[in-house]
Amino acid sequence: MNMTGRRLFLKALQEEGVEMVFGYPGGYVTDLFDELYRQEGIRLVLPRHEQGLIHAAEGYAKATGKPGVCLVTSGPGATNLVTGLADAHYDNVPLVCFTGQVPLELIGNDAFQEVDIVGMTRSITKYGVTVRNREDLGRIIKMAFYIASSGKPGPVLVDIPKDIQLASGDPEYPESVQIRGYKPASGVHVGQLKKAYKLLKSAKRPLILAGGGVNISGANELFQELVETMRIPVVTTIMGKGALPTDHSLYIGSCGMHGKYAANMAVMECDVLFSIGTRFNDRITGDLSEFAPKASIVHIDVDTAAISRNVEVDVPVVADAGTALEKLLEWAEKMDTVAWQERIEEWEKEYPLGQRRDRGMTPQMILEEVNREFPTGFLVTDVGQHQMWAIQFSELGPNRRLITSGGLGTMGFGFPAAIGAKLGRPEQDVVLITGDGGFQMNMQELATAVCEKLPIIICVFNNQYLGMVRQIQQLFYGKRYAHTCLRRRLGCPLMCKGPGADCPPYTPDFVKLAQSFGAYGARVEKAEEIAGALAEARTHTDAPTVIEFLISSEELVLPMVKSGHAMNQMILS
Repeated sequence: MNMTGRRLFLKALQEEGVEMVFGYPGGYVTDLFDELYRQEGIRLVLPRHEQGLIHAAEGYAKATGKPGVCLVTSGPGATNLVTGLADAHYDNVPLVCFTGQVPLELIGNDAFQEVDIVGMTRSITKYGVTVRNREDLGRIIKMAFYIASSGKPGPVLVDIPKDIQLASGDPEYPESVQIRGYKPASGVHVGQLKKAYKLLKSAKRPLILAGGGVNISGANELFQELVETMRIPVVTTIMGKGALPTDHSLYIGSCGMHGKYAANMAVMECDVLFSIGTRFNDRITGDLSEFAPKASIVHIDVDTAAISRNVEVDVPVVADAGTALEKLLEWAEKMDTVAWQERIEEWEKEYPLGQRRDRGMTPQMILEEVNREFPTGFLVTDVGQHQMWAIQFSELGPNRRLITSGGLGTMGFGFPAAIGAKLGRPEQDVVLITGDGGFQMNMQELATAVCEKLPIIICVFNNQYLGMVRQIQQLFYGKRYAHTCLRRRLGCPLMCKGPGADCPPYTPDFVKLAQSFGAYGARVEKAEEIAGALAEARTHTDAPTVIEFLISSEELVLPMVKSGHAMNQMILS
């Protein structure tokens, strides 16, 4: 007996074990929503904007390891996914996104809500296709889930025209697919890996650089075992934070533009840099000609195209981080790194990471209390100064993980991602660290969090500015704060050097905003109020809590390396 495309769509999701769909209805997906409405096994979550929807799907995928599934209509519904697709592409997040499309006969006629979403997103998806034959629908959906989750994970987009949804055809959903030309790395070249290991063993000042690939592959335990066996110090990228517990004696810190002094100096002075699961983006390398200038470089990555694309390496190894680490452990032997560790400790003492404690409440104080009150679960961040402070001062390990936007740096990511994480792992605490600017980009999702009864703790660091850009303006643009003051109104002086007594009030009032949605709200102005506010927020189990922390607009993220400079050219104070 034949089956309509809409019925096969539902069957495919059931066969793939999909438990949750983040969807927003519209004209050309009404049939698909109707099928979802009439079943009980798959939960449909209705965010308030498609960008919030896809970031929530990212948070769900990062928290669970399962593909996030999106369903939106054609035209603006589809185009509102673009930022999230790019974010997922850069951070290797498995997503399967379904978009509605006008009937086949109208494609190319500038029909109402018709866009070539596949063409638009070709460079930011692993695979994108418009289904043009009902008989191909099952195979294409199967391919979508396989491609999204295998090899280097990423987003996939399947565009389904209205008439394909209604057409009848073969009811079978394939158990597997063979895709010519798509063969993700499944093993490791033992010869290359052995060459890498020999180079590492010969080092006097070895250093491991761990990227997001270690976390994505779930290879954290293997990684820790290798590090402890060989006694090699570790630095991480932003996305690699947590690959090794942050309180581990061999963990130095994150490196790069806002990396720790000791971590950046270790990269500059090491003689072998053994990198796993990173693509060496410019925030890590700075001036390429001055990156790890004394080191031979090993690069292990699952993506062949990533190796030697940005940094020319000495020993390339194409492999999943877990596969490579498992093999390396067969050979691993203890190295004498005592003198090297002592040198790193000297750098640590020379310029320790920390903020002054004599000028009122600081981001470090807030994050230290968050660490104490919520030692397990997920720490989610938006993008900006608060993100860098969270990277610097958060404690992470096997029971506490970070969810953030790294490669694209997407403001507005944090809150919906926290919603997705809490939906995917409801038993875990989810704490969001966000800024007053980033939170406003998707704060409409408070409605989603309230309707879903999600007790997320939302920490808004309010410094009244778009802080990261303001920092750049302060340091390099003569304190010309062009369009970064969020208190600015019509009538303010053209040139303004910072907040004063005559400044207008801040808009919005985050406490009243939270309460208007049915959430809890609180404001913290003093350090001694931090612990009490967080403890009170924990008692709210039926809705999110927004805590607005009023911090100084003068607080900077330090160290800082100016873009394009060498990583030892740090601004320290």
